[in-house]
Amino acid sequence: MDDKNKMIIYQVFPRLFGNQNASLKKNGNIEENGVGKLSDFTPKVLDKIKELGITHIWYTGIIEHATQTDYSAYGIRKDHSIIVKGKAGSPYAIKDYYDIDPDLADKVPNRMREFEELVARTHDAGMKVIIDFIPNHVSRQYHSDARLPYIDDLGQHDNTSCAFDPNNNFYYIPGQPLDIYFGAQDEDFEYSEFPAKATGNNKFDAHPDINDWYETIKLNYGVDYQHGGATYFDPPPNTWGKMLEILRFWASKGVDGFRCDMAEMVPAEFWNWAIGNIKKEYDVIFIAEIYQPDIYRRYIEYGKFDYLYDKVGLYDTLRSVICREAPAHTITHAWQNVEGIQHHMLNFLENHDEQRIASDFFAGDAFAGIPGMIISATMNTNPVMIYNGQELGEKGMDEEGFSGKDGRTTIFDYWSMESIRNWINNCTFEENKLTEAQKLLRKKYIILLHIAKNEPAIMSGKFYDLMYANRENSNFNLNCHYAYIRKHKNEVILIVVNFNNEQQQISVIIPPEAFESLGFGDNRAAMVTELFTGEQSVSTLTTAYPYQVTVPAYDGKLLKFTYKD
Repeated sequence: MDDKNKMIIYQVFPRLFGNQNASLKKNGNIEENGVGKLSDFTPKVLDKIKELGITHIWYTGIIEHATQTDYSAYGIRKDHSIIVKGKAGSPYAIKDYYDIDPDLADKVPNRMREFEELVARTHDAGMKVIIDFIPNHVSRQYHSDARLPYIDDLGQHDNTSCAFDPNNNFYYIPGQPLDIYFGAQDEDFEYSEFPAKATGNNKFDAHPDINDWYETIKLNYGVDYQHGGATYFDPPPNTWGKMLEILRFWASKGVDGFRCDMAEMVPAEFWNWAIGNIKKEYDVIFIAEIYQPDIYRRYIEYGKFDYLYDKVGLYDTLRSVICREAPAHTITHAWQNVEGIQHHMLNFLENHDEQRIASDFFAGDAFAGIPGMIISATMNTNPVMIYNGQELGEKGMDEEGFSGKDGRTTIFDYWSMESIRNWINNCTFEENKLTEAQKLLRKKYIILLHIAKNEPAIMSGKFYDLMYANRENSNFNLNCHYAYIRKHKNEVILIVVNFNNEQQQISVIIPPEAFESLGFGDNRAAMVTELFTGEQSVSTLTTAYPYQVTVPAYDGKLLKFTYKD
């Protein structure tokens, strides 16, 4: 794989991805609803994923987490049902940092070897592997039976008589039992935790409620939150060393990167230390889930993250524009707010936390997301991500169980995705079950992501926003049109998108400053290639008159002007 290419990430949820069971029962267990396996990612399936233009696969939910499925026959402790969300459990309530989720294995005792084989298959297919690193919290019943003997377990030597100690792995509420008074309980005995531990979302009392991350406990990185946030980072706290060992363990398995869950809830000082150390030993990338723009630069420049979620900026803005809740020109403010660090931002329109584009809660139509995806994929040099099923218009409108009908694909329940089931049938040539609309949508994603990955002007070129120059343009609608230029050497790509549900005749004014800033000549004849269709013509860009372009509904034009040197 050419590392100069733009990074294109495919987030996939293995528990659901390969599950072919279509007879699904709300709140069904693993026997009733089935479960996907690591082995479902065959060389043929991986080649078809790569066909999208994918460079990295983020396998979500790989590490062993709390579940209501009983694996005690394999030496894995059973979890109490009251502290597990859903029958399958949340992949972010880690039960053993050193083990693979047994749901995903064909043969449970061979689960680590099966993961290593998946890593090898993915690499053989020409893609890299990203997994989750969940550093802020673990399952309430965390216990590692797979760690090496010389590594102490989390909390093994904690002083539970005090609320905070720099070398404790957890925070405690001394003298108080945990009080959980809600949730389904299948056991004949109540869940017991004494003294209570602080809950993962910084709940420092013994009474988490239904809206808290009640199934998790907070890890202690040397911050005394209950006494003004005093910090104890020198020497590095015990938890720091344990987390570094976990990162080393997975990097040694051939993992190429970590998506770090709720990274903002862990001090930047830890990330500076841990990422700095791990990158001396392994060539890995780190992606941070962060929702506070005021700390973006600290987590990049000091925390040493390669990439951060651009959720509260570009994602939220694009969603509002797609849903006609905000004008298209507000996209300019989104990129301006991360100016200087935009190449560190990860763009997306779907992931496991967000509602599906095609759901009733978002756009209700997968094609309405195309203009937003064009912008996400081509605005800058930074990575872009799609979520499994997005390229097929997965609606996420099932009521799976713990996850209700909320427009999201469940991460808590045993389930499957109709679009992915049909696609796997299709790609294995058993039976073509995809609709014509799904085929068309996937083809659009393939073309777009290959453009983003391979066009030099998109991969590494300069960017120029044209919105300010078209404020007074009567043939350019600031509410539903967006335009910008990308430029590399003798190639200029004019990108014009249309968020409207009807075809638009759009005139785009190119100001003199664009030619000056990007360094190309006004009114020079060029070969023009429409990158979605491959159609070619001869034309020019000039300040003398606006460039005329017809853009279909919910779509965009990517026009590459190639000038003679």
